[in-house]
Amino acid sequence: MKTSTTARRQPRRKKSREAVIAAFWDFSCKRDSLKDSDRRRQIEEGLSAYLLQAVRETFDLQDGSLEALFNASISNLEGCKREQKPLDPVASERLDRIASISHLVEEVFENRETAARWMSKPNKALGGSPPITLCKTEAGANQVRRVLQALEWGGVA
Repeated sequence: MKTSTTARRQPRRKKSREAVIAAFWDFSCKRDSLKDSDRRRQIEEGLSAYLLQAVRETFDLQDGSLEALFNASISNLEGCKREQKPLDPVASERLDRIASISHLVEEVFENRETAARWMSKPNKALGGSPPITLCKTEAGANQVRRVLQALEWGGVA
């Protein structure tokens, strides 16, 4: 007796939102322990496009914000994920920067949910921009670092 192909296939289960968010935070924590040479190599080889969904879920980003953050169209980003291709070095570097900054934010606030909210909300000390949007560039990430240092040590940003 033959079984149809569809009957034999197991339904693909999407990972839960919580699991996707946890994957981002795990990635973020692990970046801190890597040598710069290892991080650079991973960036050049390209990070996993799966992590884009993790960033989207963690920071509750809409398509337009994700496109601006990674300087790529949603169709290109989704294509990488669907075809299991790594991100290009520019998108990988931005993802690495977001993860590194997020880890610092988590250390300051000692809570992942609070850290994600802080990264996503407009911040007066950053000219009204959400911190995550400044992570497009190293100069913007440095601004975020200064604000975090001020929050942690009680100084002026």
